[in-house]
Amino acid sequence: MARISVFGIGYVGVVSAACLARDGHTVIAVDVDPGKIASINAGRTPIVENGLSDLIETAVAEGRLSATDDVQYAVDNTDASFIAVGTPSAPDGSVGLVYVDKVCENIGKALMNKDGFHSVVIRSTIVPGSCDETCIPTLERESGKTAGQDFGVGYYPEFLRESTAIEDYYDPGLIVFGAMDEGTAEILTDLNKDLPCKIHVVDLRTAEMVKYTSNSWRAVKVTYANEIGNIAKACGLDGQHVMEILTSDTKAIISKFFMRPGFAFGGSCLPKDVRALRHLANEKGVPAHMMNAVLEANEAQIAKAVSMIESAGAKEVGFVGVAFKSGTDDLRESPLATLAGRLINDGINVKIYDPYVKEAFDEEQPGAGRGNEVIPNLADRIVGDLTSMITASDAIVVGNVYDETVVELSEAAKSKPVVDLTRFNKELVSDGTYEGICW
Repeated sequence: MARISVFGIGYVGVVSAACLARDGHTVIAVDVDPGKIASINAGRTPIVENGLSDLIETAVAEGRLSATDDVQYAVDNTDASFIAVGTPSAPDGSVGLVYVDKVCENIGKALMNKDGFHSVVIRSTIVPGSCDETCIPTLERESGKTAGQDFGVGYYPEFLRESTAIEDYYDPGLIVFGAMDEGTAEILTDLNKDLPCKIHVVDLRTAEMVKYTSNSWRAVKVTYANEIGNIAKACGLDGQHVMEILTSDTKAIISKFFMRPGFAFGGSCLPKDVRALRHLANEKGVPAHMMNAVLEANEAQIAKAVSMIESAGAKEVGFVGVAFKSGTDDLRESPLATLAGRLINDGINVKIYDPYVKEAFDEEQPGAGRGNEVIPNLADRIVGDLTSMITASDAIVVGNVYDETVVELSEAAKSKPVVDLTRFNKELVSDGTYEGICW
């Protein structure tokens, strides 16, 4: 069993301390508030949370949980310190790191006087780069030691919801942490190994970003539901009933398919339907903040791709894919077609490899090129030989994934500018001549 000190007897800190103690670990809670310290040591919870009172009472009675304001004592008598203090917004809206930095300063001073290896794990919500740019420098400065070598560092975000925190702790939807060193990674893995959830071990910055992504996604969902509710009510409908039906669809609505960063959305449904819903809202006098933002953001992603391609200075550009998605020849509101059209208007010659669009033209289907309103002379730009197109192009744009192209495109990316809008090879990240739009 581990020995852990938890700095900050606030919501996250006290719940974590109580659950760790329940699991058999020895826990020392640390805070500057004498009232919270006295409450814990008396076996009483300092906050209202379902089930927490019994956990603390039992853990204190059995000697697994205590509280103190003595930082040196807490560090000396534990193997790892969890930092769980608040990060309220700074006046300019940035993350407030005053409390985190102060705790790192205090722990750093204690580490200077400790001979054994000790891990410092931040649980507070901090933006990507905070560990590297604030926490670690403070710990190293105050301790005179080197992070990852003389002491461990980890970032271990929490996903606890108030009123269901203990339930969330033992039945998490997500476990992720970053660690600079194997010792810290082993501690965090051991703490979570019996929980019914996959453990994601990543770098510090990715773990920091996942926490913010999770919280902002929840905020987006609330805002979206409210906007739909407002529009539904204006139409004389029950917005909650609409959303209850929608969320019963676990195939598409709760799917990860649409949660994959990449290029803009398109096709015969999404663009027109978002515009129509926005128009309906305007007709009913309901603000459609999110619908406006969705269309603006989608347009911005296309503009970003134009900038990425034109910055390469290419005059001959080969497109891999032009339909709105792989497996179809449908070009209706395809963002790839829009992108190609803009490049052509800017004087760039575009050739296109798209086996499904080519098939439609080769077979002289009446629907060949269906939906295209932006690419002049489309039939003349379609090619069947990927190798020749790559050779003749100054840059390649990959918009759709076709299995037969992956190996050749991966090789081409080593020597020729390749702008990837879809992630045709998950092993590649932006580097040298290869550039992914979101990776």
